[in-house]
Amino acid sequence: MYEGPVQDLIDELGRLPGVGPKSAQRIAFHLLAAEPADVGRLQDALQKVKEGVVFCEVCGNVSEETTCRICKDPRRDITSVCVVEEPKDVLAIERTREFKGRYHVLGGALDPLSGIGPEQLRIRQLLSRIGSQDVTEVILAMDPNTEGEATATYLVRMLRDFPGLTVTRLASGLPMGGDLEFADELTLGRALSGRRTV
Repeated sequence: MYEGPVQDLIDELGRLPGVGPKSAQRIAFHLLAAEPADVGRLQDALQKVKEGVVFCEVCGNVSEETTCRICKDPRRDITSVCVVEEPKDVLAIERTREFKGRYHVLGGALDPLSGIGPEQLRIRQLLSRIGSQDVTEVILAMDPNTEGEATATYLVRMLRDFPGLTVTRLASGLPMGGDLEFADELTLGRALSGRRTV
């Protein structure tokens, strides 16, 4: 394709999630045409992310300090913990402005084929946290895929023995603005089984 550093840059950009060969090429040529100051700011931002971002000791979310802003916020409900797979899931739930509790980031989902078992996730920390704090509800907010389902099922078994603990799961079903005729059978089936009284 291209020679030397340009192709190296395209190859590295193409390794990023969601960036295909065409996008990697466009980004590389954008960077080539950019002002040195713009490229310098990008370099600084990348370096700061690698050097200055840590994971919260309490919940596992990304943070600049040992405890993230959500865990430090005294207005958050400590009795409710929403368990998510990745830090990006925290942001998705926060954007709804519906959840006022705290979070626990597992760091992934169970995937035995990829060698990810319970030991590779922050499950032990979750169990310890529930056992030592006044947690009364755990909301399982895993992705609706095979790995997410396996993780949620495993966590339900692990959390079953905590007295007075309510374990709930995010509802799943039809998206707002969607048409029934375009919904797949699994999504429509979940919407029917998870229906509620109005």
